[in-house]
Amino acid sequence: MDVRRVKDYLYWLYYQYQLVTCSYVLEPWEQSMFHTITVTVLAMVVYTAYVFVPIHVRLALQFFSQIFGPQPESAV
Repeated sequence: MDVRRVKDYLYWLYYQYQLVTCSYVLEPWEQSMFHTITVTVLAMVVYTAYVFVPIHVRLALQFFSQIFGPQPESAV
């Protein structure tokens, strides 16, 4: 993979991010504050999903296994 193409693609993604969030119209200090808050919120969402989603999935599986009961063994 060409390094220049990857670099151009990352610049394009950043440009799309700026267009979607309209952060290109902000002053530089406002952009840095906006990006800091955005990255912080995104990091908290990822951390929360990493910590709590597996617990909730396990509890949901336990709940549904209790509702539907043990599965009968198949006759081979």
